[in-house]
Amino acid sequence: MTNTEEKTKITEQTRRILNRLNRKRGNLIPTLQKVQEELGYLPRESMLEVARFLDIPEIDVYGVVTFYNQFRLNPPGKHSIRVCLGTACHMKGGYITLDAWKRRLKIDRGQTTADREFDLDTVACVGCCVMAPVTVVDDKPEAKVEPTKVDGILLSFERERERRGKEKR
Repeated sequence: MTNTEEKTKITEQTRRILNRLNRKRGNLIPTLQKVQEELGYLPRESMLEVARFLDIPEIDVYGVVTFYNQFRLNPPGKHSIRVCLGTACHMKGGYITLDAWKRRLKIDRGQTTADREFDLDTVACVGCCVMAPVTVVDDKPEAKVEPTKVDGILLSFERERERRGKEKR
């Protein structure tokens, strides 16, 4: 699919979503939430359509999307990586863990790998302080995640992918 075809598809999907919603300006956040819920993120084309639909300036839509951290500007990966940076995790090396993920995945926080396999972000606290530093991988907390454990987690994904590849043959 070309870039133009993908943009057209996103625009059409967004219009279908918007056609089910109320056109009140005060519904900007719920409208953005609904679009993101269905698309997984808020691409530029969707934000432009929301602005037209609600008859508000495009910059206002962008301002809301970038102000609230609940909104994603990049498509989610197949696997979600969330590094805790709460007090306990920070003190036990959470930023070192984050740097290890960034180096291994070759992305920064808030980004998705080019193959859309992983997305990386941070969270303020996951409530597992005793296990610090914690990384939540696909909603499963991983305890005492140091750089070598990051390698091990990624290796397990690679092995699983290889196993599935052999099963398909």
